[in-house]
Amino acid sequence: MRVLVAGASGLIGTELVGRLRAEGHDVLRLVRREPQSSDERSWAPSARTIDIGLLDEADAVVNLSGASLNRLPWTKAHRRRILASRLEATGTLADAMRQSASPPAVFVSGSAVGYYGDRPGQTLTESSAKGSGFLSDVVDAWETAAHLAPHETRVVTVRTGVVIGRGGAMAPLMPLAKAGLVGPIAGGRQHWPWVSLRDEAAAIAHLLTSTLSGPVNVVGPEPATAGEVLRALATAVHRPYGLPLPRPVVSLGLGEAGRELLLADQRVLPQRLLDDGFVFQDATVQDAMAQLVTARAE
Repeated sequence: MRVLVAGASGLIGTELVGRLRAEGHDVLRLVRREPQSSDERSWAPSARTIDIGLLDEADAVVNLSGASLNRLPWTKAHRRRILASRLEATGTLADAMRQSASPPAVFVSGSAVGYYGDRPGQTLTESSAKGSGFLSDVVDAWETAAHLAPHETRVVTVRTGVVIGRGGAMAPLMPLAKAGLVGPIAGGRQHWPWVSLRDEAAAIAHLLTSTLSGPVNVVGPEPATAGEVLRALATAVHRPYGLPLPRPVVSLGLGEAGRELLLADQRVLPQRLLDDGFVFQDATVQDAMAQLVTARAE
């Protein structure tokens, strides 16, 4: 397949591009500057401009663009950027597909488990209702923009959790863990949906040739609490676990971002992926953390 990837330089995008090429696909990367290699093509999502011909030639489009959620705390300006960056990129791609004489067969667009909001005591699948909060509203608008692609294009929105890989959410946590400063956050009993980086990329590659459409939860098959995630990280780097971070400190220090990213309870299952036959390489969060440490050492 010829796959057009937006957000290819990020944590997930870099892993995905490498995987797709290893599988024999032809990958073109969209960049917001002058192209510097033969596999790059420029676009300007903030100005809603892109070469329509790129969509004519693509079999699939993967959209991973969006301002980082890990820039904390969320100022009013960054909140606007979080939403605008996602709608600009997704809208530009969907508009171009509608104008294309031969639109791509599939559009896999980024999304997030933030759609479900804080749902203690519930088990969440793709059929679960929308939650409440800033992230839930952002994801809802983001997915709506993706579904503006033409009817002949199969649209998949990948609701991703915490990605365990070299970068992203793990970037600030790894040095803390190595210093023995990781412990339960607000008691650690809230569920954190997680997925290893290699399974995230493998799931997106799987969805390019699947028949699934609509929302797909891309999270590990064994749910884990925040305490279990952080304990697994501490264990993987052979450091103690136990320094607590109380709920009031998170809420006061990080505000809305802390409440929605660290304190929200989301027991999310990858129901549709499992039903579609996808096999995870890292079935538990302990597997994912061990793989992360091994990959960092290579």
